[in-house]
Amino acid sequence: MKKKLFFLITIIIFLIIVVIIFYKNMSKISKIGHTNNSQEIVENILNISSYSATINVKVISNKNENQYIIKQEYQSPDINSQEVIEPSNIAGTKIIREGNKLTLENTSLNLSSIFENYQYISSNNLDLSSFIEDYNNDDQSKYEEKNEEIKMYTSSDDCKKILYIDKKTGLPTQLEIKHTNKKNEVYILYNEVKIK
Repeated sequence: MKKKLFFLITIIIFLIIVVIIFYKNMSKISKIGHTNNSQEIVENILNISSYSATINVKVISNKNENQYIIKQEYQSPDINSQEVIEPSNIAGTKIIREGNKLTLENTSLNLSSIFENYQYISSNNLDLSSFIEDYNNDDQSKYEEKNEEIKMYTSSDDCKKILYIDKKTGLPTQLEIKHTNKKNEVYILYNEVKIK
């Protein structure tokens, strides 16, 4: 009798453990599958509290084309930094924005300048936080889903922007910025992106 009771209790405990493991695995699977929801991915991008990225930037104007590799960091609400990695002649140049204070540094030349209440402080179109701000402030902002990609569209005073997001990872892959007046175009490829 005791052996039967012990055996029955062991089977019940085993079944409970199997049910718990099965439930946890199913909830993980549903969460992973849930990231394919385009609306949720867009909301995650619009609610980024911090990120770091290494980007390739190509700037095309009427006269020339320039390419850069830049390391960006952002921390909500208004701390941005960008450091030029390439080209080598300006490598080490940092632009750090904290609220209304802009700091320009060059580590290789040991230079630093601080500008208080800099009037063009919000005009940095290269960072993702600028895109998010424009998207939230533009009544015409929209997004569309195509295959495994989401495109977010917005515009500001003088430019149109398109952010491409990989639907599987939920991370940005590239940003296009087209200035309407100056005929300048900027193409940003996101190589390494970490979002928090």
